[in-house]
Amino acid sequence: MGASVLIVEDEEPLALMLRYNLEAEGYSVETVARGDEADVRMREFAPDILLLDWMLPGLSGIELCRRLRARDETRNLPILMLTARGEESERIRGLATGADDYVVKPFSVPELLVRIKALLRRSRPELMTDVLSAGDIQLNRDTHRVERAGREVHLGPTEFRLLEFLMRTPGRVFSREQLLDGVWGRDVYVDERTVDVHVGRLRKAINRGRVKDPIRTVRGAGYAFDDRFAVR
Repeated sequence: MGASVLIVEDEEPLALMLRYNLEAEGYSVETVARGDEADVRMREFAPDILLLDWMLPGLSGIELCRRLRARDETRNLPILMLTARGEESERIRGLATGADDYVVKPFSVPELLVRIKALLRRSRPELMTDVLSAGDIQLNRDTHRVERAGREVHLGPTEFRLLEFLMRTPGRVFSREQLLDGVWGRDVYVDERTVDVHVGRLRKAINRGRVKDPIRTVRGAGYAFDDRFAVR
């Protein structure tokens, strides 16, 4: 699973078109139609990048951008503004509020994808590499293959996404709810106990023989990819 994208756009056809194209590129996508709903959602889960419409019901994109920049957890979040306002003064206003980039409607989807990749490359370079490595584990996003100490590890699609999600931020503890959102997606209903089942399957696949378990269980909190795993 690639980087997570939150689209805040009240024009449903545009939101659907963006979602379709981003998911085709491998991104994990969520859409919200109102600014106030996005504000609440961002307190629960911060995506890797935000596509934010200027004019929104409930709370404007400008005000939401201002609020996000005032919070420690979203201060450095990449924000790309989508708007019909093309005047230079409006572009300056959007950038001054804290947006990292600005696209005027109607826009070219290929250009938008390039801009998204450029923002992610600067803010989260680990998300844009094809290979994640930690200790003796290598995960290749492009080929969907995992190796440990040179031996191929066969994982199901869900276990692959789970390992990738955890390896992206070693040391960070994710609750079962956060893992459900990040791996399964918010639109899919899955019982939280399912997370434990798939973590168990992942551990069984990658921990063959007498090797160190890279997945740490934090009692009462969730799971993390052990940030000490790569230290030898």
